[in-house]
Amino acid sequence: MRLLTQDAAILEARETRKDISCTVTPVKPVLGFDLKFHSGYEVTVPLKELAGYENALTMVFRVVPEGQDDSPVYFYQKITVPPIEENAGGPAYLQGNFVVGEGKYKVDWMMRDRAERVCSFNWDIDAALPSRDKQMSLEIASGAVRATDTEVFKEEAPVARDAKDAPLNVKVLVNFAPQDSASAALQPLDTDALLSILRSIARDPRVTRFSVVAYNMQEQRVIYRQDGAAQIDFPELGKSLKSLNLGTVDLRRLSQKHGDSEFLGELITTELKDEKQVPDAVIFAGPKVMLDEGLPAESLKQIAEVKTPVFYMNYNLNPQANPWRDAIGSAVRMLKGTEFTITRPRDVFFSWTEIIGRIVKSKLGRNATASASSQ
Repeated sequence: MRLLTQDAAILEARETRKDISCTVTPVKPVLGFDLKFHSGYEVTVPLKELAGYENALTMVFRVVPEGQDDSPVYFYQKITVPPIEENAGGPAYLQGNFVVGEGKYKVDWMMRDRAERVCSFNWDIDAALPSRDKQMSLEIASGAVRATDTEVFKEEAPVARDAKDAPLNVKVLVNFAPQDSASAALQPLDTDALLSILRSIARDPRVTRFSVVAYNMQEQRVIYRQDGAAQIDFPELGKSLKSLNLGTVDLRRLSQKHGDSEFLGELITTELKDEKQVPDAVIFAGPKVMLDEGLPAESLKQIAEVKTPVFYMNYNLNPQANPWRDAIGSAVRMLKGTEFTITRPRDVFFSWTEIIGRIVKSKLGRNATASASSQ
């Protein structure tokens, strides 16, 4: 960006100005499920300050990592103001955001209108992991500053796979559904959490083959399928999820009294009994699936003999509100699998760390048994 001289001088001065009456509230850094610290600001401006026609607000700010005064990162926003009457009451709310890695930062912010009136503010932020979480690998380096990524389904960077020592093949079944089963849309937080689970698995170098089944319980259908691939195709998954239409109800489904339990029972049976693709582990992920009745007895009977290790990464933002085991959790328990509750970003990291350890141990044990039998 090309910074105007007067804007640079205002940012450099680091003084508070209120030619335009405004209130700036910094947003403290919070670790998101994408394993980046999210920060930013909120601005309140009385509408009467913006009264008139053809006004516009330009916001320029910079974020400077501690000890790197010569490496500021600049951001720019421009907002066209609609016509506002002179006696308009109430405030206008504006906001901006960015992401950072661990570290301390200075933020210098300013806003001007077309009459060159200025509002400016500055503050410091500190993005830090608790001591117990220091072993977590974040998606952004310490001291790094970036714009918020608007493309959540972007392709993963290549991973050097470890194919020498018992390479792993996993199958993941993800229920892409909102926390609130009555919601008419998949919320960004829900999408971020479920993608965080998938990306944690996709980035592990010990896994060399992936099968992914994305489904939605509300619509009772499989949305996307990928079998035995060398990497997860996130862009294609994102395209498939656009077909979700949670705000409508299919009359055909209404006529099926136990359609949800039958759909889930058939899905679990089909994927666990798939003889073409025998994975080293099957991982269920998604929010709880609370059914009026349990899975069909026939489905449970068919999967009872499955020996593949099974895990459930249950995405549950408020475990206290719903502490009961759901239909998937009951099936996983019957299969002697393990369930993990995903409430915060740290839960994804530590759950997957334990899961991959168990998968490796299980495969090494099977290989040792097979080797002893052949001898």
